[in-house]
Amino acid sequence: MTLESREQALLTLVERDRAAQCDAILAAAQGRAEALLGEAHAEALARVREVFAEERRRAHESLAAAHAKLSTRQRLHDQHRTAALLALAWQRLPDALCLRWRDGALRRLWIDAILAAALKVLPRTQWRIAHGPDWPVEERQALLTRLAPDLDVAPACFDDAGIVAGLRIAAGGNVVDGTLAGLVEDRAQVGAQLLRQMEEVS
Repeated sequence: MTLESREQALLTLVERDRAAQCDAILAAAQGRAEALLGEAHAEALARVREVFAEERRRAHESLAAAHAKLSTRQRLHDQHRTAALLALAWQRLPDALCLRWRDGALRRLWIDAILAAALKVLPRTQWRIAHGPDWPVEERQALLTRLAPDLDVAPACFDDAGIVAGLRIAAGGNVVDGTLAGLVEDRAQVGAQLLRQMEEVS
């Protein structure tokens, strides 16, 4: 083998080695680049998911806050509306009760309710029944006749110019006040009944 062919063989060997090393370096670099790209992609995807999760959480919190605010406003609106309706009902109640007292059938129902309450709580002696001056005499007499079997002593009826509607029955230091003034005086109980009536209507 000549010197020239030896040089050529050596150059070929060096070239092969260089090519193999370059290929190995390129393959390693490409593998590292792909790994870095995969890591970067995974990190970016994780960040995007975190951002989306955070945005969903914020949107959920904003929506919950908006619902809570709306519920509070609705409750306040309902409370104001109820208060306004109750105030209007209190204004109209005396006139409505007076109209009810003037109607004979409704007046009888009113008197029946007062008597039922009085028979439950009052002693059966010395009833004093106060009424307005315009209560018909025949109705008074009918009431006294009706009460006779239930009471030990006949009740006394007397006019009270301050009574516009209803009756007030007193006995043994206790009173069942079924007058207009007595009914509207108990604002807590009557207010609760008015609210129940309004709820049933709506």
